[in-house]
Amino acid sequence: MLSQGAPVRWSAPEGRWTEPDLHLFPQDGHRYEIVDGGLHVSPPTDERHETLVESVVGTLRAAAPPGWWVCARLGIEIGTSNLVPDVTVLRPHSSGAIWVDPADVALVVEVEAEETRRYDRLLKPALYAAAGIPAYWRVEAGPVLRVHTLDGAEYRSDGSVEGAEQRKLDAPYPIRITPASWR
Repeated sequence: MLSQGAPVRWSAPEGRWTEPDLHLFPQDGHRYEIVDGGLHVSPPTDERHETLVESVVGTLRAAAPPGWWVCARLGIEIGTSNLVPDVTVLRPHSSGAIWVDPADVALVVEVEAEETRRYDRLLKPALYAAAGIPAYWRVEAGPVLRVHTLDGAEYRSDGSVEGAEQRKLDAPYPIRITPASWR
């Protein structure tokens, strides 16, 4: 029996990590994800990061046509991977599952943190593109929005939007973006 304050003990699975294994972990601010059956853990984010996520969600929700869903930290099941983007935009008539199918996803957004920079720039976009998710945005410090559109099996850059600059984007639906408002 564990005494109060004692750490919770768990053991790794015999083989690959799977989605049910993610339920072993506490809701402690860390982000637990599975990439090709291997566990990836990101540290808790800071208040600045959370403010940016909330601002991006608010901007996307304000412009969303009826039936579209904008969610913070909704998991996506991609083969043997379970990823949790900062923001996910779901098409109308999506399944509503706890782990959504990539076919239901119109856009994923990652708000970059120092601890996740390479993960957000290299690995996650490659997995999202391989799953056929049509649009990927990355928000960097500043804030700066980097816009990417699926082109075949990988994303191509559609440029960036910085500071007080306002830009109209067509995906996932018509929207005007001004990163300076995300503060």
